[in-house]
Amino acid sequence: MPVRLAAPAPESLLAVPGVTLGVAAAKIKSWDRDDVLLVLCEPGTVAAGVFTRNRFCAAPVVLCRRHLERQHAMGNGMRALIVNAGNANAGTGEQGEADAHAECVALAQLLDCAPEDVLPYSTGVIMEPLPVDRIINALPAAKAAARADGWFAAAQAIMTTDTVPKGASRRVDVDGVPVTVTGIAKGAGMIHPDMATMLSFMATDAPIAAPLLATIVREVADVSFNGATVDGDTSTNDSFVLAATARARLAPITSAGDPRLASIRTAIEECAVALAQAIVRDGEGATKFIAIRVVGGNTVDECRRVAFGIAHSPLVKTAFFASDPNLGRIVCAIGNTAAADTDPAHVSFWLDDVLVVDHGGRAASYREEDGQRVMRQDEITVRVDLGRGRAAATVWTCDLSHDYVTINAEYRS
Repeated sequence: MPVRLAAPAPESLLAVPGVTLGVAAAKIKSWDRDDVLLVLCEPGTVAAGVFTRNRFCAAPVVLCRRHLERQHAMGNGMRALIVNAGNANAGTGEQGEADAHAECVALAQLLDCAPEDVLPYSTGVIMEPLPVDRIINALPAAKAAARADGWFAAAQAIMTTDTVPKGASRRVDVDGVPVTVTGIAKGAGMIHPDMATMLSFMATDAPIAAPLLATIVREVADVSFNGATVDGDTSTNDSFVLAATARARLAPITSAGDPRLASIRTAIEECAVALAQAIVRDGEGATKFIAIRVVGGNTVDECRRVAFGIAHSPLVKTAFFASDPNLGRIVCAIGNTAAADTDPAHVSFWLDDVLVVDHGGRAASYREEDGQRVMRQDEITVRVDLGRGRAAATVWTCDLSHDYVTINAEYRS
């Protein structure tokens, strides 16, 4: 069961003017559910994205990058996004790229647009040929089903090992004009994003220029999805795309200094953080949600390195699962990842309100029963002070349970 995470109410996922979403069943795996999603955008929509840095990146990632580059170079917009669950189309070589291109061509014919105006996504098993004919055959039904309030069905259609569909919305007032942001995401395992998350699509009706949108995507990913980790494995398919339809009745926003941008950017970031945390709360086999806050570093990168060192340690993660305050494991993880010139005598850390290590040694006030009390909670905060500077970073992770092994051992069955 996910950690304090319920499916969003369908009505809470707000329609974004200029976007409709439709789903259909292509039967990519032996399941009885919708597994193809179309996100259709009205002309004039611009998009930007960030993607995995895994060298074996999936064919749809290659095409997404290429198509976005062409859109930006030609001044074209995004007309559609196509997603399939059940097959990653990764590790499939030239045929995989040909199949992803064929999807784009088929959808472009239905929409009377260029194939490069379509962005493909895939998620599922790696190194299996994509059943592209099934996906193409499902496109007319998905297009016919497209509706403005289709966000919840969309979130369901892209799930794989997820137990809960993931979505978030915000609405803000900008000069008396309502501006909406809505996004969905999927992911529960193979989660250690490197410039994106497993899969996420977000849209707003704000009129944000493409170059500025690209900057926002990168910055938002760094403080949201790039702080989420379940198991330390960066997927071949990580993709986060943000679209702006410009349907809100506002003059174009082209500069980061535009005062109208602040509340919109906050709404985008809040949605992204909610989705990133939902992925961790739904981590495969997770029983606990753990926030790791590292402060006092010389740089943000230094703080992130230490935070991920704690988050990725199997010894730390299994201790959290067992509610065992064997907190020397956290000390070890800090020491393994801290900068070479870190002075342990300056380092302290807390479990929630419990001071465990005080300037390099066990705190005089620490009692085993206090650590046990915190470790039994299903939400825990680890705070580390490196005592070196003013930088800080936060990472979210979960514990490592027996069920994680079971889920991944049986993933293809």
